[in-house]
Amino acid sequence: MNIRDGKDIDGARSALAAIDPALAVANAATPPIEWRTRLGGFSGLVKMVVEQQVSVAAAAAIWRRLEEGLGGVTPDAILARDEAALKLFGLSGPKARYAQAIAEAQLSGQVDLQRLGALDDDAAVAALTAIKGVGRWTAETYLMFCEGRFDMFPAGDVALQEALRMAEGSATRLSEKALYVRAQEWRPYRGVAAHLLWAYYGAIKRGEIAAPPSIVVA
Repeated sequence: MNIRDGKDIDGARSALAAIDPALAVANAATPPIEWRTRLGGFSGLVKMVVEQQVSVAAAAAIWRRLEEGLGGVTPDAILARDEAALKLFGLSGPKARYAQAIAEAQLSGQVDLQRLGALDDDAAVAALTAIKGVGRWTAETYLMFCEGRFDMFPAGDVALQEALRMAEGSATRLSEKALYVRAQEWRPYRGVAAHLLWAYYGAIKRGEIAAPPSIVVA
């Protein structure tokens, strides 16, 4: 299922609130949300890898240098440079190798990033995580943001774990494994649950809404 408009999100939020009391708390406190969208395809996946574990400003600067230096982020352009050359644009050694692995996967036909829509969610995650440097979180967020898949849930995301902890009024947050199990109850709206929890967590962190009583905001 792909996201279509705000009515889909509102309807999914109501369904989620009826399923899970913690999501009901988050839903009641959180203003309307929009589905996040991002550039997809080869450059979109490489950009996600570039952005990991660096600040927003640093990621933007590295991406700008990469685009300008390569004349466009394409598989051929990436593979035309060795690791040392890619590092000159600001990529770390591992990220340079991951970009090359994504390029090789695309050109070899191991994965076609323009045709992932032909695969179901599980098969698409498996295809992406078969590429060196693409973990489950990256695969799930790529499919959610770049393809608008409605039922993805990156349970390894600490902000999602923390948001659910606060909504439940719990002292501890669920592990990644436990949160994947919990999120099964939210099918087929797990992507909306993720957006809702991110929005809830962000609003609390910014002081726009109050955290539940006795909850410590990490």
